[in-house]
Amino acid sequence: MTDIASADTPIRFTDSEYQRRRVALEGALAEADADVALIYGANRAGSGVGWLTGWETTREAAVVMSPDAKDELFVQFYNHVPAARRWARDADVSWGGPSTMSTVVDALRSRGAKRVALVGPITWKDHRTLSTAGFELVDLGGAYVRLRMIKSPEEQQWMRKAAELSDAAIEAVRAAAKVGTTETELGAACEAAYLATGATNHIHYFGATNMENPQSCVPSQWPTQRPLAAGDVLTCEISANWWGYSGQVLRSMTIEAEPTDLYVDLHQAADAAYDAICSVIRDGATPQEVIDASAVIEDAGFTIYDDLVHGYGGGYFQPILGSSSRQNEPVPDMVLEAGMMVVVQPNVITTDERAGVQTGGLVLVTKDGCDELQAAPRGFWRV
Repeated sequence: MTDIASADTPIRFTDSEYQRRRVALEGALAEADADVALIYGANRAGSGVGWLTGWETTREAAVVMSPDAKDELFVQFYNHVPAARRWARDADVSWGGPSTMSTVVDALRSRGAKRVALVGPITWKDHRTLSTAGFELVDLGGAYVRLRMIKSPEEQQWMRKAAELSDAAIEAVRAAAKVGTTETELGAACEAAYLATGATNHIHYFGATNMENPQSCVPSQWPTQRPLAAGDVLTCEISANWWGYSGQVLRSMTIEAEPTDLYVDLHQAADAAYDAICSVIRDGATPQEVIDASAVIEDAGFTIYDDLVHGYGGGYFQPILGSSSRQNEPVPDMVLEAGMMVVVQPNVITTDERAGVQTGGLVLVTKDGCDELQAAPRGFWRV
């Protein structure tokens, strides 16, 4: 892994890692009986472009890929092209023109494409442009997600880096969390912990409320200007992004006060659930085993709001699980496999949804168990 602080080179994986990805994607393309793959991203969404080329999507990017030709990467805006040419590996990079998808159509025709496999958040309008041009379109998104779920050794290294940066961020939040500090100021402290490394913010969610009269059970996706006060509890969910790969650490802390009896009970249930879940995670474990392990939450009289467990690393993947009292979707028919990354995050709350805590973090599924990647101390912090 290149260190941005020590070399004037793009941050990207080794050539052998990109070759591994290309071979895997070509295999998925052959299984779909398609001529060409179109991998698309826009507004920093759609991870496939970066996974294949090393260029993380900014405004818009599209890759035309087929086994018999060099990749073509089309980028918006025009002033983003120089950086894309520097960052993208083994691809001809050019401006997408006034309409990226119209330019893509020309590129597909030049390759004689008939059946085109799609990956990424392609809009209805762009889908219509491709269909009107006469291409038969097939979905390659599911196959792409399956390729992303098992992390290669190099990807695991990047996830460990992201976990380390996320730990630095939660420690910075702990240091900044004082009476009078606002949630927006906590966000500034969080990002300052890793920006100098070249990492960027993926998420930092906060939820602060008074423990005697709680009004928040789960961290919010948007910060407020509410200043912290003595007697508050602060819940946090933080992910630093290392070039498309994120750690995730979740912690709760009290502000100049010991936790109330209710919050002690909530956090004890959360800790017990985390330990029980991690004890069953291993290669071959089923989602139902994970759910069964979380029964300590309901046994204590509580439930959850956030997902209990979810796959992670380049996307939000299955298994996406709730506890027995909070199942929002069917339990997936799958097993955990060595090399998967999952976030274990029991957000234990009261059934009236007024009070809650967060704990947990990113783990790697191994042959015999799991490897916890987040090193920030566990427990209910007091600041």
